[in-house]
Amino acid sequence: MKAVVMAGGEGTRLRPMTSTMPKPLLPVVNRPIMEHVLRLLKRHGLCETVVTVQFLASLVKNYFGDGEELGMELTYANEEKPLGTAGSVKNAEEALKDDAFLVISGDALTDFDLTELINFHKQNGALVTVCLTRVPNPLEFGITIVDEGGRVERFLEKPTWGQVFSDTVNTGIYVMEPEVFDYVEPDVPVDWSGDVFPQLMKEGKPIYGYVAEGYWEDVGTHESYVKAQADVLEGKVDVEIDGFEISPGVWVAEGAEVHQDAVLRGPLYIGDYAKVEADAEIREHTVVGSNVVVKSGSFLHRAVVHDNVYVGQQANLRGCVIGKNTDVMRAARIEDGAVIGDECLIGEESIVQGNVRVYPFKTIEAGAFVNTSVIWESRGQAHLFGARGVSGILNVEITPELAVRLAGAYATTLKKGSTVTTARDHSRGARALKRAVISALQTSAIDVRDLENVPLPVARQQTARGSAGGIMIRTSPGVPDSVDIMFFDERGADLSAAGQRKLDRVYARQEYRRAFPGEIGDLSFPSSVFDSYTGSLLRAVDTSGIAESGLKVVVDATNGSAGLVLPSLLGRLGVDALTINPGLNESRPTETAEARRSGLVRLGEIVASARAAFGVRFDPVGERLSLVDERGRIVEDDRALLVMLDLVAAERRSGRVALPVTTTRIAEQVAAYHGTQVEWTTTAADDLTRVARAEGTIYGGDGRGGFIIPEFSSVFDGTAAFVRLIGLVARTQLTLSQIDARIPRAHVLRRDLATPWAVKGLVMRRVVEAAGDRSVDTTDGVRVVESDGRWVMVLPDPAEAVTHLWAEGPDDASAQGLLDEWSAVVDSAGR
Repeated sequence: MKAVVMAGGEGTRLRPMTSTMPKPLLPVVNRPIMEHVLRLLKRHGLCETVVTVQFLASLVKNYFGDGEELGMELTYANEEKPLGTAGSVKNAEEALKDDAFLVISGDALTDFDLTELINFHKQNGALVTVCLTRVPNPLEFGITIVDEGGRVERFLEKPTWGQVFSDTVNTGIYVMEPEVFDYVEPDVPVDWSGDVFPQLMKEGKPIYGYVAEGYWEDVGTHESYVKAQADVLEGKVDVEIDGFEISPGVWVAEGAEVHQDAVLRGPLYIGDYAKVEADAEIREHTVVGSNVVVKSGSFLHRAVVHDNVYVGQQANLRGCVIGKNTDVMRAARIEDGAVIGDECLIGEESIVQGNVRVYPFKTIEAGAFVNTSVIWESRGQAHLFGARGVSGILNVEITPELAVRLAGAYATTLKKGSTVTTARDHSRGARALKRAVISALQTSAIDVRDLENVPLPVARQQTARGSAGGIMIRTSPGVPDSVDIMFFDERGADLSAAGQRKLDRVYARQEYRRAFPGEIGDLSFPSSVFDSYTGSLLRAVDTSGIAESGLKVVVDATNGSAGLVLPSLLGRLGVDALTINPGLNESRPTETAEARRSGLVRLGEIVASARAAFGVRFDPVGERLSLVDERGRIVEDDRALLVMLDLVAAERRSGRVALPVTTTRIAEQVAAYHGTQVEWTTTAADDLTRVARAEGTIYGGDGRGGFIIPEFSSVFDGTAAFVRLIGLVARTQLTLSQIDARIPRAHVLRRDLATPWAVKGLVMRRVVEAAGDRSVDTTDGVRVVESDGRWVMVLPDPAEAVTHLWAEGPDDASAQGLLDEWSAVVDSAGR
């Protein structure tokens, strides 16, 4: 006997899950519902099966193919238009006309004994046997009444409570003889219960009803979909579960990685190659799909998570469904009954309330509170670029596919035959992504100079030597699982805002240039890169007095690429240097704030015990520099900015320094004391670079370990800052603690407030209005200056749903008061 599986329904009640996936492919405990149905058919010897398809038919065909993997023979009958339950089977008549056949829905979960059903049909000589079951609420189903012999007496489709006269309902599973096709008109919509069965009964044909024992669930609503998962996990339905039951009710599939400190409270299921980190908690009736990542601190209870989903730290998922390829970011909360479609982004600390539907390909911004369904609007981020280029979680937000498209867009903004310099840090992720970038550049008619693993300042310098631009891939500072793709202009500086917009437009239009076979770009690997960099640096920066000073310094290379330059540099400087952590460590391409702090403490201990003049600590890519004085005390980054400013200004006695407007105004006092002046810039690195390039600029910095030495380059360079500092200390014969002590204390505090994208403009308008008659500086954001010199600055983040605030006063209490006052202004506008 053959079987017919009806798999053509749209499943409109299950949207947005069925917006991009046919209902039969919805996973129940990580297997499509239809696969459970096919396995049931095979178990009862029904291996020759015709599948009727209509909505998203190609997806069903592509998934199951000819059925060989299941040990079955599948053929397909495609409907050009919806034909109803009977019309779709009539469409497959050619394959079914020779013998009795069984009809079953591809989107209902059951473990009925089909062999008993077929035997009942044959024993009674029925033309049609309807498989029935008893349900507590029959309103959504067709009620069927049978006599003592099992013959059907009456059908009633989807009754009201006033019409309910039985709890025995039609499951949509039938055994039929081919003669039934005589009662189905071809190529028009026809239903079994509404059209065919009443006609058969009128003619007295033998229609029987078989009341089956076992499990049956029509997965037609979100509630029944979640219930079906729980029923499988509870063992209420006899279906196969892939994987191993590692403890009662806890199923883990092949290749899944579950940390021993994760909390698992079954019944639950974790799919193949999923990863569950320490301190994650997965509770009852949760299904985690294939390749899902569940980060530490997250909580899942009665959640159904489809394949390739990323669940960020401290995320909270309760009674919800998450579509495939969706990213749920840190501390996001999704409540009971909510459904998130495929390929969505749920931003950090956002809340999706219960029963909300978020349709596929939507972005919920960070900090958003969503209490209505998101169907048409995208709520997407307007631009690719953030503060560090294009940034995101590796293989979640930043994938090889994205890297290829970005590099293709960047190449399209350049002339054919141009040269682009590429580089990376020492992480495996950056290495893999760089290869994708190089391929995209070459196939867009761009020649590539690949520096491989070099410090970021070296990549910038080499880019400035004849390349049209550059791309550097590094691990995001302080975020080990994220990467930054940084784009440089022909000077090696970050792309300007205009350059970013141009790249944005090409990327958005997806109009990538492709080279003809004869135009494929060349790939070269420059030699002696570090010697070239060191030579240029020592020629440009004043190193007089260093060799004679007898200075002893301690240098911490942090096991990063900064250490690659040090061997050729320190020997030529003629300084007594103790280098620690010089080797590369692929497992530590960046460091957390805590690791950086403990590293500085350790550096201070070594400086003090070695009686060195000072210690320096590079970040892993050699861009930024931290200082420890001769006593082993940490010189905080904002103080290091002033210490270096004091040294440079005292030596030069003229010129200007470039500082962002968020810097303490004590910098003005220090600069003026030595006859120099401050040029305030925006907080964007490219603006600092612009001022640093101008004639007369002697110094620049951002107060976060970034120093610009204009006589060598106009970008942040930790190595150049180190060489400049050694020379300054050698010539002044002052210690860092002495210089620090003569600079007044600063009291600048900072606060970040979550602000939805939609109200950022309103926030800034309210800030200007609240300023009243006070002095307002709009160099970057809005800086409000009080009459006594205290100031507060409000700046909307260009890449995140956040507003930044800075305040400075004569003491911390005064600055804190300003922050509280203006935070209230920002909050009131954001409500």
